[in-house]
Amino acid sequence: MPPTPRDPDHATTPHPVGAIVHDTARDRVGRVMDHVGPYVQLRPLAGGLEWDADPGLLRSLTPTESLSARVAEANARSRRGR
Repeated sequence: MPPTPRDPDHATTPHPVGAIVHDTARDRVGRVMDHVGPYVQLRPLAGGLEWDADPGLLRSLTPTESLSARVAEANARSRRGR
């Protein structure tokens, strides 16, 4: 059974900087930018302001979700002309 939010094993497994995760508290996907104090700092894939997330409420993306998120990121970059 996969870990659920607030599962102690899930909360202690740090997501590395650069990982793409789902913040279940905000229902948003973001890239891990840093670990500051008790929080993980996430940034939207298409860019924008970082937000602090509770590491116990983050989950790794499935391979399908990760591919979808990366395609959306590439599409956003292409619309900005980068």
